[in-house]
This record gives sequence, structure tokens and C-alpha cells, in this order.
Amino acid sequence: MTAPLPLLAASDWGIAVAIAVILLLFLAVGWVILQGTRAQLYWRRRVEEGDVEAIRMLVADEVARWKTMRMPRGAAPAAWHGVQGAELVDISPDRVRVNASAEGQYAGMGAERRETSSPLQEAMAVTARLAEMLLYDIPNVRLPYAQVDVYSTYRDEHGAAQRCILSTIASREVADNLDWDEMTPEEIVRGLGGRFSLDDRGNALPIDPDAVGPSGVPAVFYKDD
Repeated sequence: MTAPLPLLAASDWGIAVAIAVILLLFLAVGWVILQGTRAQLYWRRRVEEGDVEAIRMLVADEVARWKTMRMPRGAAPAAWHGVQGAELVDISPDRVRVNASAEGQYAGMGAERRETSSPLQEAMAVTARLAEMLLYDIPNVRLPYAQVDVYSTYRDEHGAAQRCILSTIASREVADNLDWDEMTPEEIVRGLGGRFSLDDRGNALPIDPDAVGPSGVPAVFYKDD
């Protein structure tokens, strides 16, 4: 006659249940990772194939997310405000283009307020931040170029209007050789070949962001090897 199987002690049942739960958790996490990886590969393949609608969706979602992000530690408030106000203008298989705004910054000095940072300086700070984010911070999108056009306010007899004062076509090939952590926004913009124009007093003049011609700042600053 076969002897009856011994019953598991309560502690043994507890261990068995714990092991089963752990295995189920591992399976669930593995499934989520697998599905996430498949989704990443799917979107990357569409981007590599030049699917403009896929690129537009991914870029638009990320630009919209920036508008609600908390300001990163160490970021200049005015530049981050420019990032959060950026508008997506155009998408192509090799380029993303955005518009942003920048205004001069002022501080009280005695009985008056003086300009502490010009509109062009602020435009360079916005451009440097946006160019870096467009080239490196959009998941599954690594386009060769990112164009950033920054506008500032001009007033005349017809009222106030914003005109472009800085236009930059950031090439990934050049950007990969810039020392983003050590260079100033102006050095980054010059390195990327940003276009701007100044009057005799050093004030930024309106420019045509669609004009084709040599950059007004041809110097390129590369990081040390």
C-alpha cells in the first residue's frame, strides 16, 4: 500500500506562494519590456523610412511635453520660458523646425531699470537649449538637422510685431563635436552657424529666416579631443 504524501507545512506553502508571485512579476515585467522594445523598434523604423507623419507625431508629443515640464536645475528662467513657448513649424524626413520668442531682460538700477541681457543674447540662450533638446531629447527621432528661429518684439507706428532676429540650422554632424556643457550659448550658436544681423550700436536687426546665404558667424568651435 502506497504511503500518503506528506502535507506541506504552512511555512512551506507561504514560500511556494511567494516564489509563484515573484515568477509572475518577472514574467509581467519581461512582457512589458518586450512590448516597449517592440514599440521603440517600430517607431524607429518608421522614422528611418522617412515617415513624415510618424516623425510629426513623435516630435509634436515631445514639444507638447516640454510645455508642462518643470524647469531643469541650473536652467535660465528666461531661456526655459522660450523653450516652453516653442511652436512646431515644419517637419520633413531630415529636419524639424520650430519658432520661439525672446525678449531683453531688465533689472532695477537706482531710479531706473537697465537692460541686463539683450534680446539677441536671450535668443542665443533659447536657441542653444532648443537645438540640444531637438537633436538629442526626442525619443526615437534623430534627424540630421534642427532649425530654430527666434523672434523678438519690434514697435513702430503700426504697433508691435515680432520679427526674427536669429535663425540657426543645427547640423547633427557639427553638434556632435560641440562641448555643450562647457560652451556658452553664444559659442554654441556661433558653432552651429546661427544667422543674425546687428546695427551700428550692436542691436539685433530683423532678418529673413528663409534667406539662403552665408552665415554671419562662420566660426566653428569644436571641443578638444
